[in-house]
Amino acid sequence: MNKMMTLLAASLMLAGCKGNATTSKNQEDKKMQKKVLVAYFSYSGTTKGYAEKIAQYAGADLFEIEAAQPYTAADVDWQDDHSRVNREMKTEPDSRPAIAKKVDNIKDYDVVFVGFPIWWYIAPNIINTFLESHDLQGKTLIPFFTSHSSGPGETDKHLHKSINYDVTWKPAVRVNRWNDKELKAWVDESLR
Repeated sequence: MNKMMTLLAASLMLAGCKGNATTSKNQEDKKMQKKVLVAYFSYSGTTKGYAEKIAQYAGADLFEIEAAQPYTAADVDWQDDHSRVNREMKTEPDSRPAIAKKVDNIKDYDVVFVGFPIWWYIAPNIINTFLESHDLQGKTLIPFFTSHSSGPGETDKHLHKSINYDVTWKPAVRVNRWNDKELKAWVDESLR
């Protein structure tokens, strides 16, 4: 009788494990059915590092948003009132710095993560250029940012102005406050 009970218990445990494995596999299959792009702008390399991790966790393609006229150290000197970024972000807030190239196959993607550093409490205007240069109709857009200490400020409001058609927006989040496990959990949750 004890041998029979042991076999029954083992069978139930295996069935439970199989059910969990099937559920987990179904979740992975669902995630894999979505074609995902991680597009990012990074001046210092910080955002690039997080974009690469997000792309890895999401099984996504990676695209670097590059300025047609690359930014120099003098361009990003926030203490110089006449620097390029001060003009773009403060003096000419509706400026749209040209991007070097577009995503050729943007129509193929269902989800687009968009990454950037926070400049003057919002996304750099080059991100608006990227959004306005692509047809993102019907896609899910997931903004993420890096910052030493700033929160998103008016980032969502600023970015939403660039798209006046149907997309699904997720709120912008600061990713460099998380460890790898937390970052992966956020990516997984974002793709559900």
